[in-house]
Amino acid sequence: MKAKHCIAVIALALLGVSQVASAQDSDSAWNSLTESQREVLSPYAEQWSTMAPERRQRLAEGARRFADMDANERAAARDRFDSWRNLSEDQRSMIRDRYRQFQNLPPDERTRIRDNYRRFNRLPAERRQELRDRFRNMTPDQRQKIRDRLRDRQQRVRPRSSDRPN
Repeated sequence: MKAKHCIAVIALALLGVSQVASAQDSDSAWNSLTESQREVLSPYAEQWSTMAPERRQRLAEGARRFADMDANERAAARDRFDSWRNLSEDQRSMIRDRYRQFQNLPPDERTRIRDNYRRFNRLPAERRQELRDRFRNMTPDQRQKIRDRLRDRQQRVRPRSSDRPN
């Protein structure tokens, strides 16, 4: 269950961090926020002007997306946010590091990982838990062999663009 939450947090971070690169400081002033954004971000109102512009932009973008969600999506987003807040700083740091590693991978490798993640999530909950338990009980060497085997299998099914003939 904890791994599922960590993966959900990473997915949310993938969506939010991509917006930072195009952030404009002028767009993140409190008065330039919509009413719905200010409502969502009201806990940050007093400290808004002292926040780093990148953080304000991420929060503003998250509040905009939140306003566009239906009730079920909002509940899921709240759960993910609560899960993130309940992580220790070390856990959050590890997730950020892994996200940076993910971003530095070649695009085809990121696609492969996303595809595997989606395929895993389509499995029934019992099967996912069974696989998680099995993986936890493996030695690091056994885990690496599984990763290598999956990577090799994936490349046979869909060769990487660098491996395809011209």
